[in-house]
Amino acid sequence: MNQEKRILISVDVEEFDIPEEFGRQVPLQEKLEISRKGLQTTLDLFDKYNVRATFFITAYWAQHYPELIRQVAAKHEIASHAYYHSSFSDADLEGSRLALQEISGQQVRGFRMPRLRKVNLQALKEAGYLYDASLNPTWLPGRYNNRHLPRTMFRDNNIWIIPSSVSPLIRYPVFWLSVKNAPLWITRHFSKTILRKDNYLSFYFHPWELVDIRNYALPSYISRISGNKMEQKMEGFLQFLQQQGRFCAHIDML
Repeated sequence: MNQEKRILISVDVEEFDIPEEFGRQVPLQEKLEISRKGLQTTLDLFDKYNVRATFFITAYWAQHYPELIRQVAAKHEIASHAYYHSSFSDADLEGSRLALQEISGQQVRGFRMPRLRKVNLQALKEAGYLYDASLNPTWLPGRYNNRHLPRTMFRDNNIWIIPSSVSPLIRYPVFWLSVKNAPLWITRHFSKTILRKDNYLSFYFHPWELVDIRNYALPSYISRISGNKMEQKMEGFLQFLQQQGRFCAHIDML
């Protein structure tokens, strides 16, 4: 194993509210439980491949599963994914950090904004964070166009920015939607390209992807590969990544 190359895997743990973006309401308990089920599968996979990762968790979700959060915190980094997944105010920055610290017993230093929206870095710094992982420096139609921003870690406003990984030149993104929809050989090819150039790879996904969500009237690019199919895909990807470098949390990069 090449010890110099670092693999940053992060997991966005939140209320399963993506159907609401497409006009379908889901009962609250179901939204929480789908993510819990997927998180259990994620932890089993991570144990199998000895992955240390960063879990960006909404404080609201964490308050429903405190024991599970403490289980995650025993091996992985706990970071903030705001207070709620569907609504946000700057006051949530400190509130979510303190709530997650209290539940996990761990210092919370990282943040990722739900749906990768822009973050007020001054407010983030004042709320006690060291880094932000909300940037995907690529173009995603209908979401964001960040092709002009740096591909790799940089400082802004005394906050470390840890972007999701994209390839040099064409900026092919290695993130949940591409890993889900592209053949594994394409994901492996671009991951190797990124690791060769940057010496680290930062990739994120959601636990609810590891649950069968085909009955939620979601677009096929979200739901077609889910449950066991996504679990197999993740297993193949983790197997590959294990040979490429050392799994570490975002905080380990600072």
